[in-house]
Amino acid sequence: MLARIKHLVYAKNILYSAGVYVLVIWALAHLLWRGLRYAPYLRRWHERFGFVERANGKDVIWVHAVSVGEVRTVARLVDFLKTEFPDKSILITTMTPTGSEQVRQLHGDSVLHCYAPYDLPGSVRRFLDRTRPTLAFVIETEFWPNILRLCEERDIPTLLLNVRVSPKSFKGYSKFPNFIRHMLERPTLIAAQSDHDAERLLTLGAPETKVTVTGNLKFDLRPPDGVDEVGRSLRNRWGASRPVWVAASTHDGEEPKVLEAFGIFLESHPDALLILVPRHPERFASVEKLCRRAGYTVELHSESREPLPAESNILIGDTMGELVGMYVASDVAFIGGSLVRHGGHNLVEAMAVGTPCIFGPHVFNFEQSSRTALEYGAAEQVRDPRDLAETVARYIDDPDRRRRAIEAAVQVIEDNRGSLQITQSLINESISQARASADATRLHSVSRFSPRG
Repeated sequence: MLARIKHLVYAKNILYSAGVYVLVIWALAHLLWRGLRYAPYLRRWHERFGFVERANGKDVIWVHAVSVGEVRTVARLVDFLKTEFPDKSILITTMTPTGSEQVRQLHGDSVLHCYAPYDLPGSVRRFLDRTRPTLAFVIETEFWPNILRLCEERDIPTLLLNVRVSPKSFKGYSKFPNFIRHMLERPTLIAAQSDHDAERLLTLGAPETKVTVTGNLKFDLRPPDGVDEVGRSLRNRWGASRPVWVAASTHDGEEPKVLEAFGIFLESHPDALLILVPRHPERFASVEKLCRRAGYTVELHSESREPLPAESNILIGDTMGELVGMYVASDVAFIGGSLVRHGGHNLVEAMAVGTPCIFGPHVFNFEQSSRTALEYGAAEQVRDPRDLAETVARYIDDPDRRRRAIEAAVQVIEDNRGSLQITQSLINESISQARASADATRLHSVSRFSPRG
């Protein structure tokens, strides 16, 4: 029976890899399409097939963080690794140009960086041959079967950190029980964000001995140095007395709903300003056109004058790395990806600087943090554009309500810190175990081949 299961899993691995080769054709076409609107997607394609610079000298610790949010999430963990292991090089991989830029902004030349390889056997082998990592960390939802398999075959301890499994992902994984179970047996450790995530992982077949709950690393994020001063400066430029709300990380199909809500809000607050920040930079221009067609006076943050003209209704946040300052400068934040079925985005950054949050009905990617924010009174959930407009108005018109939400947001962050320290302890423990295992293997090898007296 065991041999039959292994045979089936092996067959499914082959089918999976064949499917990935087919999907790569689509992925390349998608990169080309996005690259025509945002040039960085057209660069460094060779890295996605494992053609990266060879590691020289130091051992490498590999951290894979798919995009901007994940790079920010592990920023303090990367700082810990740099301090704890000064004799090793830290390699951070991402999948997006915006993630790549975030690595540069946060860490500069203190880390190595390249794009992660597509999960093709040849690409992953090439990447591992050239970088030779001695330890690997994969952040949040990046389950890549060939990466996990080949790391296991090369005895590279692999830790899945800050793992979340949304109900939607759980339903999809459940369709391939043997394949997913075998994949989840490969990592050295799986650190889940919550009890719900751990339960789903165990149901999918992850070994109980490998799953632990560490909490959400996002709650241990620190706002950037000087962000309060940046926020005050922005607010003075925009207009200290006018109502300001930010719609952050919005998606295609969501901006029309936000504009509808803003139009309703303007009826009672005609001097209001909306800061609209699309999730993907290649959409900046199209969102600007959408706003102008709707009849609004629009400014681009990258070109905005100082101070902002009073007749300007909307400011497009078309720069990278400034969203937290915009949260500080705003009275309230709508967190995008939630009025459409994308699943929401991280609201912890807004709460960490004391900004009340609003999100729509679709938050399945951030169900735990969204639920916690609602329970504390740090956020409100809305159904539709009118509900969004009315909720923004309640925060703007009721200072006490807004003050209570700010206090609740600060309390949410304070009560949920601690994941970083737990994760650091797990890393040290895993490294110690890996060293002990390596030493035992060497001793066994010596005893086998040493002459016996």
